[in-house]
Amino acid sequence: MRRNYATTWTGAATGVLVAATSLISGSLGAQQPEWAGGAGRLVLTSADFSQGNPLPANNIYNADATGTTYNTCSATGAAGGDQSPQLSWRGAPPNTRSFAVVLYDTTAAFTHWGIYNIAAHTHELPQGAGAASSQYGSQILNDFGDQSYDGPCPPFGYAPDVHHYVFTVYALDTELDVVSASANFPANSETLYQALIKAGAEGHILARGELLALNEGSNPP
Repeated sequence: MRRNYATTWTGAATGVLVAATSLISGSLGAQQPEWAGGAGRLVLTSADFSQGNPLPANNIYNADATGTTYNTCSATGAAGGDQSPQLSWRGAPPNTRSFAVVLYDTTAAFTHWGIYNIAAHTHELPQGAGAASSQYGSQILNDFGDQSYDGPCPPFGYAPDVHHYVFTVYALDTELDVVSASANFPANSETLYQALIKAGAEGHILARGELLALNEGSNPP
């Protein structure tokens, strides 16, 4: 059963990634959390959207209003594809051994996606890489309770209407040892963040990059 987005306002990771980003003069401020240490910078881009702009319909969640085909996750009501967007990054240090990617709604403190132990030779995730049983890495249970990508679906009528979604890629000189992760008991957002905190404290996070997207929901007409 899916969690009610509006009642999961604080999410499992409140305070962990909120400190990682802020909006400064209309652009994403690259504030390093304390646990990231002296991590360098990756350049993260997407073929599907640009910095600070809305995600296309193919990348948002599809929640049809009862008895209609209106998608309440979309500002226009357009159907959502619920596929993770294409992501590319460059600037990884030569001693990188793995990558991790997180999609976090900083407005609602809600984790939509987490994939870790992505191979070091990987510098791009194609659209749809966050599908269940992804071949690109190990995925956590997101705050919807799904072991996959779930796109934005901000609850309409809860201020602010526009939510900020931050994609973050981490380059590490090790693979993440995520506690309690197994086929029967996959890791969730909290255990992934705890693993990143530990990796950062031990100096294993070499670099990171962020990319901001926006989205707002709506009520059917």
